[in-house]
Amino acid sequence: MTVQRKSTIRKDKILKAAERIFAQKGFQETTISDVAQEAGVSDATIYEYFTSKEELLFSIPGETARRGKEVIELHLKYIRGAANKIRAVVYHYLDFYQKEPNYASVAMLILKQNRKFLETKAYQDVREMSRLIIQVIEEGVASGEFKSQTDPYLARSMILGTIEHMVIRSVLLGKPENLLEWVDPLTDLLVDGLNREKGAMGWNLKINLEPREEPPGGKATPRAKTKTK
Repeated sequence: MTVQRKSTIRKDKILKAAERIFAQKGFQETTISDVAQEAGVSDATIYEYFTSKEELLFSIPGETARRGKEVIELHLKYIRGAANKIRAVVYHYLDFYQKEPNYASVAMLILKQNRKFLETKAYQDVREMSRLIIQVIEEGVASGEFKSQTDPYLARSMILGTIEHMVIRSVLLGKPENLLEWVDPLTDLLVDGLNREKGAMGWNLKINLEPREEPPGGKATPRAKTKTK
């Protein structure tokens, strides 16, 4: 095994240890020594890779986002239809968060609250991953599968916002217990809102004139019956 390979493995080991400790204790309460002990290395070793505890925190999502993007891009190549691709993306996100509760806790409860994270390279990697959703929605609009007036950025916010809300509830409350059970309901709800309308929506008013019973001392008068669809 090369020196570079050993270095990469050690760095990944430190990142996973930090992820576990941050998820359990929170960022403020965690020390570099806590991470070092969890990773089975010295404090000095951690500083060989990261200049501070904050840099260590910000480095956690970078490689994860890059790998996730590669996996999704590979799968989307073999899926036809924008709606099916949206389903695949939703599945990937929920499946990942289901399998990685420590990462979910760090990402949703710690990183999202830190404005400095927005200035990091790791955040750009996360954004690159989310741009895949924009591309899929634009593809659906171009093909006529989705409404022409669809705003891809708003649609992406709806998708990611819903996913994040569910994951936060899962982390804090333990519900839903199985995020994957919501892949189809969530996708169906989102796609129904994006799908191109099959016909004009509106009121269809039908009026039937039927004779009323003749009132005492007078002629029968028409009675209007309305139906709406």
